[in-house]
Amino acid sequence: MYPIKFNTILKKVLWGGAEICKFKHLSELQDGIGESWEISQVKGNVSVVDNGEYKGCSLTEMIQHFGADFLGKHVYERFGEKFPLLIKFIDARDNLSIQVHPNDELAAKRHNSFGKTEMWYVIAAQEGAGLYSGFSKQITPDEYVERVHNNTIMDVLQFHPVKSGDVFFLPAGRVHAIGKGIFIAEIQQTSDITYRIYDYNRKDANGKSRELHTELAKDAIDYKMYDDLKTVYTSESDKTVGLVSCKYFVTNLLDLNKDIKRTISDKDSFVVYICMEGEASLTDNDGNNINIRQGETILVPAAIEWVKFGVQTKVKLLECYIPKI
Repeated sequence: MYPIKFNTILKKVLWGGAEICKFKHLSELQDGIGESWEISQVKGNVSVVDNGEYKGCSLTEMIQHFGADFLGKHVYERFGEKFPLLIKFIDARDNLSIQVHPNDELAAKRHNSFGKTEMWYVIAAQEGAGLYSGFSKQITPDEYVERVHNNTIMDVLQFHPVKSGDVFFLPAGRVHAIGKGIFIAEIQQTSDITYRIYDYNRKDANGKSRELHTELAKDAIDYKMYDDLKTVYTSESDKTVGLVSCKYFVTNLLDLNKDIKRTISDKDSFVVYICMEGEASLTDNDGNNINIRQGETILVPAAIEWVKFGVQTKVKLLECYIPKI
């Protein structure tokens, strides 16, 4: 086993921008790319290994062949051969629709799928950009339906201005939307289920509106009021800073100016490193060496005991793994 890079899966969408290809240093610059799927086992979009002995193998094949050595024993026992996370970069040139995702129970009942709890790390944001997360006032399910029908749902959503480094945790059921001018890294459960609530009355080239899922969303929404919709943390150089800890994933921030060694074996889980800026070498306990730079994502299999980052320039990484529960 060795640290693995995967081929990038680019998604061209109407609201996509021009930043993803540049951020990832891709040779072919494409406009209108809204998402880059870094690690995925979503049907029809399964990641393929891009380095080493297993280059060309799919993520599914790697899990089938290595099992717990790849995922971690407790992860394998919990999820079997399903990879539990979907890792993305998102570049929003225009506002994304107001949406919500179902929880595990509802998603299993309706779609035979995981639910979708996720988090956002804001990599960059234009001046004045912001996003929506949660309600600004208490409403009822019936009021929600009425507001969707009379185009006033935006009046009760909480808007958050954002800047680079901001973090938002979005448990399933929380109404949300990414605003235009925002570039983020997204870590989420493996699910592609989205209920669209509101789309600003936009029309496509044929004059048609996109489908709304008003009734499906009604039962999926968490209508409670929350005060802590934005994650508060203090970044510290060369230390592990916790950002999100839930039963689906733990995410830490590593802002490194010097070399650092990270233990993997105690987590009993694969570990994903997503590079926000800079460049570093990554060496594991077997002597395998690989570089990671801005825009790249590496998966370290659970069988690897430790990795060491050799910092070439100041480097900022998100570290993500599946916790024991």
